[in-house]
Amino acid sequence: MDKPNKLSMLTISLHWIIGILIMGLCAAGVYMTRAEAWDLYPIHKSLGVLVLSAALLRVLWRIKNGWPAPVADYSRLEHLAAKVVKWVLIIGTIALPVSGMLFSGASGHGFGIFSLVLVPAQHMPGNPAEVLAYSEFWARAGASIHQATAYILIAAILLHVAGAGKHHFIDKDATLNRMLNK
Repeated sequence: MDKPNKLSMLTISLHWIIGILIMGLCAAGVYMTRAEAWDLYPIHKSLGVLVLSAALLRVLWRIKNGWPAPVADYSRLEHLAAKVVKWVLIIGTIALPVSGMLFSGASGHGFGIFSLVLVPAQHMPGNPAEVLAYSEFWARAGASIHQATAYILIAAILLHVAGAGKHHFIDKDATLNRMLNK
């Protein structure tokens, strides 16, 4: 369990694993769509499914353990901003992979975890190179939600990193050190 001045290894590990993977997947997603790097999609999808598993574990841990207490007193505005950003991060780390799976699955491209197929691709009869959507509506909805969530999550991550920097360099409090297990 977390303590006011010391976070558990589970809290720290989930934070960094999910954070690094989400940042990497967002960067890869932007690159893949702009460069049409189709070969990266299976890896992106596999890591997305794994991120969802870790994010769900993190949500369960937050429910059981609660949010870490602030290390110092700050204004109501700062507390509100921190709370909003934390909720956007938590919800975003669930919504991003779920919407990606919805997009990929409904569009007929399928997805899985590396060689384990969770939702098979659906190919056009007589033309296996062509993919046939299971649902155009859900494919479009999933794509739109996935893209919007990615950009919202990127903005929230930047705010989160800026907040950590403010705490460490300006306020000189223990917020960042606590997450670094120092």
